[in-house]
Amino acid sequence: MTFSVPPADPATAATHFLARLRFETDVSDVHAALEAGTPELVVVDSRGDAAWRQGHLPGALHLPTATIPARAADLVPSGSTVVTYCWGPGCNGATRAALEFARLGFPVKEMIGGFEYWAREGLPVVTPEGTVRGPVDPLTAPRAAIVCDC
Repeated sequence: MTFSVPPADPATAATHFLARLRFETDVSDVHAALEAGTPELVVVDSRGDAAWRQGHLPGALHLPTATIPARAADLVPSGSTVVTYCWGPGCNGATRAALEFARLGFPVKEMIGGFEYWAREGLPVVTPEGTVRGPVDPLTAPRAAIVCDC
């Protein structure tokens, strides 16, 4: 098979993929870290008020991107590792939020998939009515009897 652009050499590829893993985390890893009670983890929902009320991750801090420079130092403990999320893969709000936290000196990762994939994987969502779980979308997460093993 011929590609229009050939693949990178293995050493360059390894550097690239390691860098991506330093900047990004996924829904499953964030869920596991929250379940484990990772003390230095602060998960930040960077969406606006209406989106927050529609549903958010349990334990998330609501800090819309535009407010991060003025409010983060008062709300996020020094030494925390921050994970940002926004709507989903079609939105770069979490990227902008992560940039603001990096500028403030926090170690930070972006949760790829955002709120959309959190909800589509059937993970708990906090709403004004309480905590709910939707059905697992088989296109985004394995069924209970199947393990992703990735």
